[in-house]
Amino acid sequence: MLDDAALDRALTRIAHEIVEHAGGVNDVALVGIKTRGETLADRIAQKIATIEGVKPPVGALDITLYRDDVGLKSAQRVVRSTEINFPVKGRTVVLVDDVLFTGRTIRAAMDALMDFGRPRVIRLAVLIDRGHRELPIRPDYIGKNLPTSRRESVAVMLREHDGVDRVAILEPTEE
Repeated sequence: MLDDAALDRALTRIAHEIVEHAGGVNDVALVGIKTRGETLADRIAQKIATIEGVKPPVGALDITLYRDDVGLKSAQRVVRSTEINFPVKGRTVVLVDDVLFTGRTIRAAMDALMDFGRPRVIRLAVLIDRGHRELPIRPDYIGKNLPTSRRESVAVMLREHDGVDRVAILEPTEE
């Protein structure tokens, strides 16, 4: 659905929209949701630095313990570190994630973020919005709307993790 060039264009567009919407980046910080959201946040921050000459602070948020399905799944969850080395109080914080689906991940991320202080405003940037919301959450910045069925899944592959930049829709496998 997206090759490396299309993915890069989407991130460039998101970076420009963040700068335009915020009127600069003086009080803007990006916080990526582990793991691919963190990588995307760093890439967007680099693009903002190219546009504005200033790179906004970037943090990483682990939402494992904030999810509403903790204890519902039998698999042992891996808790990773959260790195937010700047004050969030009074800032415009842009949460960054790879795929927006039901909205539950974003709800958990907002809960986790509030433990670090009260941002002036929280915005949401996603590379892919695939629909199927279960909560009233809407992104402010979207790389691509990608309608899918509930049975399909979206694979975001990034060179830092997968050796390639690409987004693909995966068909459900037959059991």
